[in-house]
Amino acid sequence: MKTVLYPGSFDPFTNGHMDLVTRAGQLFDRVIVAVAVNSGKNPMFTLEERRQLIAESCSHLAHVEVVAFEGLLVEAMALYGANAVLRGLRAFSDFEYELQMALMNRNLMPQCETIFMMPTLKNSFVSSSLVKEVARLEGDFDRYVPEPVAKAVRARLAEQRAK
Repeated sequence: MKTVLYPGSFDPFTNGHMDLVTRAGQLFDRVIVAVAVNSGKNPMFTLEERRQLIAESCSHLAHVEVVAFEGLLVEAMALYGANAVLRGLRAFSDFEYELQMALMNRNLMPQCETIFMMPTLKNSFVSSSLVKEVARLEGDFDRYVPEPVAKAVRARLAEQRAK
């Protein structure tokens, strides 16, 4: 069974992420969405909330499993039996960072392969940070995220505004 691990902070999970998860299912038997702790970010949702939102958003995809992890990516690969890492590239500017990460992962685990996928044109500009910015400014962000995520973002922003 071929398994790919798709790591990210996914705060929030977008239709661009969903696009890659769905299309990766055409190449791999199993896609593990690995929600990661990123100490450099101030997330809108907790690790467990993000895991649950992604699981709900992907519930119709039988090839998807959603997990949370902290630590080295290669350790998560070993734990879940992943053959490769999936990373999305929206723009050329993403490539330099992603290449460094891929080479480091391969250095740490020589059998680690990284698969780069580009989003569909419809999702090529969508990022979690842009979605959060549009939502905070009360713009129409629903079309950029799965429905469970849109509801959760609206609820979280309402909580923050009520404080």
